Amino acid sequence: MADESYPDDLRYHPEHDWLRADGDEAVMGITWYAQDSLGEVVYFDPPAVGSTVTRDQPYGELESVKAVSDIISPASGEVVAVNEGIAAGPEVVNGDPYGGGWLIRVRLSDPSELESLMDAPAYREYLAGL
Repeated sequence: MADESYPDDLRYHPEHDWLRADGDEAVMGITWYAQDSLGEVVYFDPPAVGSTVTRDQPYGELESVKAVSDIISPASGEVVAVNEGIAAGPEVVNGDPYGGGWLIRVRLSDPSELESLMDAPAYREYLAGL
């Protein structure tokens, strides 16, 4: 298991998903809090490359030994890549949620959506209120 962290270069969604913007594309995954709440991740059901994801809507599922959980998209766009390594080793989501445990890369359809996401200090404050 990774140590609890919320990197400053990410934006955070209230459903415990993160986004790292890179020009007009973004990488997405789940936060340390989400993977800790899920427990050991055993399966990732990703969207297809070429499909679209919509902000605040589910785009796939992560299955853990405890539950199956929807993954909520922090922004809208077209899926340009899926982390195929998660299919072979889903536990990497627990060990490295912000690095090797990324889930999808999208081409953003509306970059202004990122303005509604929390920065790391705001997300930490949000977690403190849960």
